Amino acid sequence: MKKIIISIITVISLAGMKVSAQGCGGPVSDEGLKMFGFLQAQYEYQMTDPAKNSFTFERARIGAQGAIPYDFSYYVVLELSPFISPNPYLLDAFISYNRYSWARVSMGSFKTPFGLETNTACNDLITVYRTAATLQMVAPFRDLGMVLMGGNDKTFMTYQFAIMNGSGLGRFDNNTKKDIVGRVVFKPLEFLRVGASFRYGYPSLNNTTDSRTTFGAELKANYKNFKLMAEYINDKGNYNRDLGGGCSGNLIELGDKRSGYYATLAYMTKWNVEPVFRFDNFTSGNVDDYVENNMTFGVNYYFNDWTRLQLNYVYRTEELIEMQNDEVVVQLQVKF
Repeated sequence: MKKIIISIITVISLAGMKVSAQGCGGPVSDEGLKMFGFLQAQYEYQMTDPAKNSFTFERARIGAQGAIPYDFSYYVVLELSPFISPNPYLLDAFISYNRYSWARVSMGSFKTPFGLETNTACNDLITVYRTAATLQMVAPFRDLGMVLMGGNDKTFMTYQFAIMNGSGLGRFDNNTKKDIVGRVVFKPLEFLRVGASFRYGYPSLNNTTDSRTTFGAELKANYKNFKLMAEYINDKGNYNRDLGGGCSGNLIELGDKRSGYYATLAYMTKWNVEPVFRFDNFTSGNVDDYVENNMTFGVNYYFNDWTRLQLNYVYRTEELIEMQNDEVVVQLQVKF
């Protein structure tokens, strides 16, 4: 408890410097400090042998953002969930220069600008969990570096181009090379966005010969009350086995070439009830030819703009040997 209190005081102290940027906190206000955060209380029933069930916190985050005259902003977030780490830790922390809308610059710790699902805020995910393809192939989800970006939701194009350590959250670079990561998204129609991402780097300790190359393609449509999101990721080359799988889970043994995709469909009814279905695939390319196919059947209920309830049944199948690991998960989220 003492560590949590100290961490919250630290966030408030940092916020007193007045800053901001792109993240879960929404638009930056010129009026100064804005505190924000969200809690995701969760119940999990895992259909293993024997079965397991538990109440947990998926995430518990608090942050601050704001603007500094002239043209600078800051953004800082702490993760407080004891189920992610026994000690609170710094998740995002970056300073931005925002004078030019088509050439904004941020420097610090932030999400890797690769892919649609990775760059969807955790409190805006339409299912409780991210896909296996994203968790396994986008790692590290967060890194230290500098990003140049431009555009917004109203422009025809948005882009992000980053130079990053490639060694993960809160770590010094583990070699003399930097990762190059980029994403561009086009809006050909008001309801449609299509994009592509890439990454090239050298992820292993003191290894500047074995590279990693990742490509991605994405589509997002929001027509009337229907939502469709789809993404394909292709990843090959060396990878850092110490990073873990995305923002949660374990990184399995990967082959030299791996790929995956997903498609998610949802419909918002007039009762604030949103049925959801997602299919996702991950092909590891390892010596065991491990392939994972998952179907998520869900329903979301929105009490208001800040509170929602999610119920998901995740049906998992594996090749060559199927495991007993289906899951029912209930999550109650509140944003503030």
